Amino acid sequence: MAHTAYDVVVIGAGAAGLFCAAMAVKRGKRVVVLDHAPNPGAKILISGGGRCNFTNLKVKAENFISANPHFSKSALAGFTPQDFIRLVEQAGIAYHEKTLGQLFCDDSAKQILDMLLRLCAGAELRLGAAVRDISYTDRFTVRTAQGSVEAPALVLATGGLSIPKLGATNFSYEAAKTFGLRVVPPRAGLVPLTFSGEDLAWMQELAGVSLPAAVSAGKRVFRENVLFTHRGLSGPAVLQISSYLTAGERLAVDMLPGQKAEEALLAAKTRRPKAVLKTILAEFLPARLAAHLASEDTRNMADLPDKFLKVLAARINRLELLPTGNEGFAKAEVTVGGVDTDDLVSKTCGARTVPGLFVIGEAVDVTGWLGGYNFQWAWSSAFAAAQAV
Repeated sequence: MAHTAYDVVVIGAGAAGLFCAAMAVKRGKRVVVLDHAPNPGAKILISGGGRCNFTNLKVKAENFISANPHFSKSALAGFTPQDFIRLVEQAGIAYHEKTLGQLFCDDSAKQILDMLLRLCAGAELRLGAAVRDISYTDRFTVRTAQGSVEAPALVLATGGLSIPKLGATNFSYEAAKTFGLRVVPPRAGLVPLTFSGEDLAWMQELAGVSLPAAVSAGKRVFRENVLFTHRGLSGPAVLQISSYLTAGERLAVDMLPGQKAEEALLAAKTRRPKAVLKTILAEFLPARLAAHLASEDTRNMADLPDKFLKVLAARINRLELLPTGNEGFAKAEVTVGGVDTDDLVSKTCGARTVPGLFVIGEAVDVTGWLGGYNFQWAWSSAFAAAQAV
């Protein structure tokens, strides 16, 4: 026998699902949250190196990828980073700005999860409740391993495909499709890039080396650190550009952003004519990278032709590379793509053609940059839906 005492069924006990439940409870709604996992908020706990980069002070719609770049504006305006910060402060959670507007807990990501669980204490939380079937007439009936529940409103908040070891599935996509909603094909975002052949060989030699750089593809440029790995490239700048790269697209890495390597090398030739190239390069690049770029050249700077230095400088300021792929959903921080925003109302994240159906968080075709943007989308989209359920 289906339980009829609920106003809202939320599927997914992650950031978006828990916050939506909390905000619906605040409005006096009777809410049940279902999740197939044994524990809530798994991604919250590992985020930000265990300190949860819970929002960003500089959130704008331009920081999100979507087939409709304007879709996120309404929800983001309805619940801002300052609104979430207020809740964090009320909970007594100490936090700090790390860089580029990114806010982290001083202590632990568990504080954010505990805050969310306290906020939705009035909701019923059913864990280990895998959904077996959803049906809809004038109400939604959700059949689970722990029995059935009914409500006039259903919120899909199970996220995307990234980090399957934490329980990520395509549930929201498939559920949305059964109600006639379209799905923009999902792909890995904020993910390390892989290379092959000669490029991979020298990158592997530099595995573990990190440096500030500017990574670009087309007109998009990100200035943060780049990390060489045993499979290719990672680091914040690479993760950022990965969300925009299409298959077969080249990227460029400026290993000395804000400086002209040619001017620096020619000036060093005059300033320190007896120094070897490796020593000069190590003045402004990591030692192992400097040694790689200098190769086995042991000539003094005075003996190096200007043309040689100019070619090397061009490589330093614009190293063009062709990734062969990426490390996939297993290492991706987010999923690009998701339920098509054309089928949702931006103010509520509700389905245009199915009254009472809502899709929020990473399940939607709205993907943020690295640095707290995706958490803010979770909070904002969840709040938008909670005001309409």
